[in-house]
Amino acid sequence: MTKEEIMNPMPALEPALKQLRLSGILDSMEIRNKQAIEDGLSHVEFLAMLIQDEVARREQKKFSLRVRRAGFRSEKTLESFDFSYNPSINKALVLDLATCRFLEEKAPVLIVGPCGTGKSHIAQALGHTAARKGYEVLFTPVSKLLGMLQAAKATNSYDRKLSALAKTDVLIIDDFGLKPFKSSEDEDFHDLIAERYERFATVITSNLDFSEWGEAFNNKLLGAATLDRIRHGAYKVILEGRSYRSSREEAALKNLVAGAEENT
Repeated sequence: MTKEEIMNPMPALEPALKQLRLSGILDSMEIRNKQAIEDGLSHVEFLAMLIQDEVARREQKKFSLRVRRAGFRSEKTLESFDFSYNPSINKALVLDLATCRFLEEKAPVLIVGPCGTGKSHIAQALGHTAARKGYEVLFTPVSKLLGMLQAAKATNSYDRKLSALAKTDVLIIDDFGLKPFKSSEDEDFHDLIAERYERFATVITSNLDFSEWGEAFNNKLLGAATLDRIRHGAYKVILEGRSYRSSREEAALKNLVAGAEENT
C-alpha cells in the first residue's frame, strides 16, 4: 500500500468490507486507523480494536431487534424510574430482579398496585434488562394475549401459537384481572401457564390484590390450579401510593395556572 493508502485505507477497503457485511469495521476504520498511527499500535492491536467494534455493532443490532420483537409500549428502564416518588417500593428487590436471577430460577414475578403506580414501567424495565442480556422477551396486555390464542384456534394453529408463547424466555403479561375471562379464556390462560411452569419466567402485573386474582376466572377450580402455579416460588413486588400520571397532570395544571397568573 502507498503512504496515502496507509493514512486513509477506506477507499481501498470499503468495497470488500461492504461485501463481507462488516459495517462495524467500516464505521470505525478511519478513526481506528488514525488512533493506531498516533499511538504506535501493532497490527494485532489494530486488528483487535476493529474486531471489537464489529462485535459491539452486531450485539447492538441483535439487542435492538429483541427490543422491537418484545413489543414494549415505550422504552421504560430502571434508570428512568423514580423510586423516590413512592418510597414504600422495595427498591432492593427490584434491583435484585434486574440481575435476571429470576430467569435462571424460572421463577414468576408478580407486580401489583393501583393504577399509575409504575407496575408496567417496572415490568418493561425488567424485560428491557433481560433483552440486553440476550433473552427473548414478549410484553403483552392479557387481553391481547388471549386474543392471539383465540385467533389461533380459528386458523387451526393454536398448538403452534401456544408452543411459541410457552417457550419465550420472558413473557410479561400486563393488566391481569382488569376484566374477567370470557368463556374458554381461562382454559387458554391455564394451558399457557402450565406449559411455562418451572420452565420459563413469567412476569404478571395487576391492579388487583393477590387475594382477588381468583375472581378473574369463571372456572374456579381451574383458576385455583392456575394461581397455584403462578404463586409457587414467585417474587412479589407490591406498589402503593399516588399515581404518577395524576401527579404529572397536577403539575401541568399548576404550571398552566401559574402561567395564566403571570400574564394577567
